[in-house]
Amino acid sequence: MYRKALEDLIKWKDGINRKPLIIRGARQVGKTWLMKRFGETFYKDVAYINFDNNNRMAGLFEGDLNIERLILGLQIESGVLVDAATTLIIFDEVQEVPKALTSLKYFHESASQFHIIAAGSLLGVALHPGTSFPVGKVDFLDLYPLDFIEFLIATDNQSLVDLLNIKDFDLITSFKGRFIDLLKHYYFIGGMPEAVASFIDLKNFKIVRDIQNKLLLAYEQDFSKHAPGNAVPRIRMLWNSVPSQLAKENRKFIYGLIRQGARAREYELAMHWLIDCGLIQKVNRISKPGMPLTSYQDTKSFKLFVLDVGLLATLSQLDYKSILEGNRIFEEFKGALTEQYVLQQLKATKGINPFYWSAENSTGEIDFVFQSNNKIVPLEVKSAENLQAKSLKNYVAKYSPSNAVRTSMSDYRQEEWLINLPLYAISLITDII
Repeated sequence: MYRKALEDLIKWKDGINRKPLIIRGARQVGKTWLMKRFGETFYKDVAYINFDNNNRMAGLFEGDLNIERLILGLQIESGVLVDAATTLIIFDEVQEVPKALTSLKYFHESASQFHIIAAGSLLGVALHPGTSFPVGKVDFLDLYPLDFIEFLIATDNQSLVDLLNIKDFDLITSFKGRFIDLLKHYYFIGGMPEAVASFIDLKNFKIVRDIQNKLLLAYEQDFSKHAPGNAVPRIRMLWNSVPSQLAKENRKFIYGLIRQGARAREYELAMHWLIDCGLIQKVNRISKPGMPLTSYQDTKSFKLFVLDVGLLATLSQLDYKSILEGNRIFEEFKGALTEQYVLQQLKATKGINPFYWSAENSTGEIDFVFQSNNKIVPLEVKSAENLQAKSLKNYVAKYSPSNAVRTSMSDYRQEEWLINLPLYAISLITDII
């Protein structure tokens, strides 16, 4: 299975100022597979260490963090003779031994010749606020579920990816039926590697849904296993409220939908915990599209999404038969699946941190606003071929952006003030603008 992150790892390996690398991402997005595949492909040897329930490694890192001592212990544990030039050292589930996380600082300062990648679910890393985290001494790589391009490659549709890459929209439009069919599949299957692999092997949507339900059950079990006990009920309530929040016409998060009378302060810990472990993504409102956007964010107004469109469909109990019913799957939940899909693709595009904009005293709203190449880009999301763009027109009249984009089921077109980009080609947005 191809992952774009392999290219980022190659750049890290060859970097002049390489630091130990931490891969961040939710459980089951493919961190372990990625590290092992990278090591097997680009190194002579891989010293793989799993810290989960590993008392030997807990003992090793509780002692002196002398590099020679650590390397000796890692060699014994992995059965691999570590050569700094040809061996990749992998720390998996590193959050289970906080001192191993701390040791990355010493590897950077005293033994930067070693190639070390660490990974662990964010829910674990967030558990140890007292850990001496190696700030400034490590690099980071965020790993998300497969995006639509990776899904196309995984399902043996490389030729469609090549077609998108040449940006010949006349030719792309002639194959839009094929793109739309695959996009329907992606809305249901999503990008969790196990679900995608199952679909490739068995072509059975029911089995895909069973896998997704098991993933959701595993996340629920993580709540009880890892979260502070008094926060678990609120974590569950907030997590389970996300589909109903997104089903509203106005998707701004409302605490009262969790339970009547709920207040922000009661759910602050629950929300941060879910964000830290990568299960939900928060998109803040901006009051004005000024540079930088972070200076204009309104942290009290936000939308919450989950990590994967397929998991949102599962949480919402979307019947797999809807895939066969025209474009219904794109319009479910007032377009919530479509907005989730677009956010997922934006997050997978390096350097995009999306916000949304809404007017103070009106219903006008722009689904996403982001910075790219010193431009602020408004992006309106439509779930079908509805080409009404009242909010976007008002935004353009007020702020005169250099580019305004609408993504929908309609074909590509460039007008005087607007670019319409098909949903299946959203990966091209930074190139088009």
